[in-house]
Amino acid sequence: MWKQAITVPAPYDFAHALARLALDPLLAVDLERQRITVPLHLDDVKVPVVVESIGTKDAPRFIVSGPHPERQQEIIERISYLFQWWTPLGPIHEHFRRTKLAPLFAEYEGMPLVLVFDLYFCLVKCLIHQQLHLKVGYRLTERFVKTFGEERDGVWFYPRPEEVAARSYDDLRAVQLSGRKAEYIVDVSRIIADGKLRLDELKQMEDGEVMERLTAVRGIGPWTVQNFLLFGLGRPNVFPPADIGLQRAVEQLFQLPKRPTASELAALGERWKPYASYAALYLWRSIE
Repeated sequence: MWKQAITVPAPYDFAHALARLALDPLLAVDLERQRITVPLHLDDVKVPVVVESIGTKDAPRFIVSGPHPERQQEIIERISYLFQWWTPLGPIHEHFRRTKLAPLFAEYEGMPLVLVFDLYFCLVKCLIHQQLHLKVGYRLTERFVKTFGEERDGVWFYPRPEEVAARSYDDLRAVQLSGRKAEYIVDVSRIIADGKLRLDELKQMEDGEVMERLTAVRGIGPWTVQNFLLFGLGRPNVFPPADIGLQRAVEQLFQLPKRPTASELAALGERWKPYASYAALYLWRSIE
């Protein structure tokens, strides 16, 4: 096992990040010790990596530890990317201090946008969560991973596209996914396994290009792509106006007489450019 200390730019509040991650029953989060064990897939190697906070919001510092010392630098780079350690949050908070979201950004100051730990699984998770309450989505996702994934030392590793591609629609229906979602997930897994869709290539594309590429796949709509852009690719300026949670959060925060429509929410999202993703993140957090 190797260990490496990392100091990142302030503000960065790991406690806020972990509180949000702890909502997911699949993740190995220890709130008391301020640590999480991350299930990384490095090619075909499953690597559990421990990330532990030893600093504060205003002096953030971490210890990263794991196996495979020959891949230490690669692991550090991946962890840094997933936890967005090199995205300065100061300018983002300064931007929102001049908006109606200022109270939220004061309450959750330093909360980063943490990405889903695997790009393929992010897409699958977005498909599972379509049109579902958050808790129901988490429950179905947990059932999916515990059926088709693998547990090692108390950490759940997500199934790979090749493994899901080999499954039948009925296999996925058996974990209580709807017939349509079972088809969408198996089909997109087969496309990825066959090399017809290369998710890593999407990292180099503009948001609009990613939207065009993914919505061409059966079952993937704008909401799914927006969430994939946000939590898979870490894009800073994405705001899903049709998201029921965001509509409810805006209704509560602004004490509106009724829930805003998607078009009304899209207009609000325009005001929060170029950091609309953080507006969405903090609004979601306000109702979780």
